[in-house]
Amino acid sequence: MRLGVEAALVGGRLLSGDVEIADGRISAVGLNGHNGRGIAAPGFVDLQVNGFGGVDFFSADADAYRRAGEALLRTGVTAYQPTFISSPEDSLTEALREMPRNGAAPHVLGAHLEGPFIAPERLGTHPVSARRDPDRELLERLLGAGRVTHVTLAPELPGALELVELLRARGITVSCGHSNATADQAHEAFAHGARTVTHLFNAMRPFAAREPGLAGAALASSNVTVQVILDGVHLAEDTARLVWSAAAERMALVTDAVAGAGVGDGTYRLASIDVEITDGVVRRSDKTLAGSTVTMIDAVRNLVALGASVEAALSAATEVPARIAGRSDVGRLEPGAEADVVVLSGELELARVLAAGEDVLG
Repeated sequence: MRLGVEAALVGGRLLSGDVEIADGRISAVGLNGHNGRGIAAPGFVDLQVNGFGGVDFFSADADAYRRAGEALLRTGVTAYQPTFISSPEDSLTEALREMPRNGAAPHVLGAHLEGPFIAPERLGTHPVSARRDPDRELLERLLGAGRVTHVTLAPELPGALELVELLRARGITVSCGHSNATADQAHEAFAHGARTVTHLFNAMRPFAAREPGLAGAALASSNVTVQVILDGVHLAEDTARLVWSAAAERMALVTDAVAGAGVGDGTYRLASIDVEITDGVVRRSDKTLAGSTVTMIDAVRNLVALGASVEAALSAATEVPARIAGRSDVGRLEPGAEADVVVLSGELELARVLAAGEDVLG
């Protein structure tokens, strides 16, 4: 089967020609064709998804994961990490045990634990009662409860660097976030194996002239990738443009989506917290931002609107997050890869979404 496209995102560049799929995998790219329309790209990879389509992953069962997965596929997401914010241990372990372990579409890459080892000064929407100082025994119990692939922690906390080393030794992505770290503390964490930063500029020490903090250290470090929520709310336009200018090829788009994403305004749950969505903006009752409703395709369009090329914006939603996750089986479109593909019109509208070569949209 040919997709009938005029170009495809291959290795971060747009390659002219059509794409062929056979037996659920990409069999050829750059094929000569006539009257091809649109662009093929790998399916989107979202590293931070609290919920979607009316489902909060923290309390989801198998059927709820199925419904949320179907809704995510319709937005082009073919691989994602269910994200669990700081919560009591028994609740976290229960949520981890309920997470699907199969490879059904969209692929559940593994859990992103956003906390509980975060800074008391930078909680964001996380409940203060659930925050913990770094605790190796607690971490071991959480890792034993489910397939954890990504942990966000505050590297300046006592004992945090020991956890960074433990996690890296087990192939788990370590992200710095919800942190009051200075630039020196951030660089020390990077030296110990932390290689990415969670929702840059949000829930961290503000950038200052003589103390750039975690955000400044990350932007200045060429071997560190940064994750951003590009919804027009979490970052001012100039801030987002500055991040892109400093870290264009090492910036990953994430949604930080909550249950109401893909549904609409109303009251929803984020783990133990009630959140209200008004005009698409998610807040707690005290007006603290509490996630987002942006979709990955909208984030891609927002990045293009800031001045990024189409191929660079698509890479930020596919190849860069796959690299952060250490996954070579997602976020790529080349011969031999599983045919998880989005087809976009010239206006960056989703025309088709395929999972393992089967149409799920279009």
